[in-house]
Amino acid sequence: MISLHLSNRMAVKEFARKLFHFGLQQALSCLFPVLVFVMLALSHLFAGIIPRYDFMLIACVSIQVVLYLTKIETRDEVVVICIFHLLGLLMELFKVHYGSWQYPEHAYTKIAGVPLYSGFMYASVASYMCQAWRRLKLNIHHWPNHYTAMVLGALIYINFFTNHFIPDVRYVIGVFIIYFFRKAIVKFTVDGRQFSMPVIVSFLLIGFFIWLAENMATLLGAWQYAYQHKGWKMVNYQKISSWEFLVIVSFIIVAELKLFKNTAKQSDR
Repeated sequence: MISLHLSNRMAVKEFARKLFHFGLQQALSCLFPVLVFVMLALSHLFAGIIPRYDFMLIACVSIQVVLYLTKIETRDEVVVICIFHLLGLLMELFKVHYGSWQYPEHAYTKIAGVPLYSGFMYASVASYMCQAWRRLKLNIHHWPNHYTAMVLGALIYINFFTNHFIPDVRYVIGVFIIYFFRKAIVKFTVDGRQFSMPVIVSFLLIGFFIWLAENMATLLGAWQYAYQHKGWKMVNYQKISSWEFLVIVSFIIVAELKLFKNTAKQSDR
């Protein structure tokens, strides 16, 4: 009985230690998104000096420069972040034009009603994924072939635009995602021990937590939906699915770039 009790205590301590290590690595991976939220909270203090959206652009660029110079982010990660910034900015221009949401405050760095800093909201997702990939030593197993993954990612991204003109087919695409990614496993290392998780589960978890972060962002005035003009309200639950699909696109892009880089390294040997 005593040995069993000691064994249970050791197991609990080991679990707690690995859980703490996992949480720490996740927190470090979220450094850029967290700093963006901090700047959003502080931006109100400078509203009388500089428009908030302009302040956020300067802050986001400065954060990226510091993260790169301090080697917290690598050059390849900065390139991925820039790609996501452009993809996000393109979507913002389209969505704002069609009234999905708006940025009501004045700023000098706005194009067609969209502040340039907004692309960094998407880039922060890429930053998290790149950081988590490196810190947790992610490996993907049973990933669909490159053509299938890229076509599905492209269809999801295109649907964000076409759903304004034709029926939204995200859930049809979702069926294909479940089918082609049903065997995909992501393996990650926590404190020297490897764990695994179905890729589809990781899609769901990341998307849900981004939706929670979106609630915080709208509360801080990063942007507004039509139903938030008269006062803040929780973001609609249907937005969770939007974030889930955006996470899938983001994950596919990051994974394909990582796989391409690994293949290139192996061919050079």
